[in-house]
Amino acid sequence: MQQAVGCMISKELIKSEIDNVPEERLDSLYSIVKQYSRHRSKNGGPSLMSKLKSVTIDAPEDFAENIDLYLSGDKAIG
Repeated sequence: MQQAVGCMISKELIKSEIDNVPEERLDSLYSIVKQYSRHRSKNGGPSLMSKLKSVTIDAPEDFAENIDLYLSGDKAIG
């Protein structure tokens, strides 16, 4: 029940902010909202950002600094 109330408050806040959006920016805002709602309804799973947050990389300390050397094989992991 608490979560449903939180969603209603969020939707109401969003709706009230939309009233402040200038007319010339409404097309852009609509595109963003439409894209977001389409994405969420298609897969219903976690968003790309939440998936990316869970990515972990097990690599040497200098991996990012020397990625080109690791990719070319000039430097080896392990």
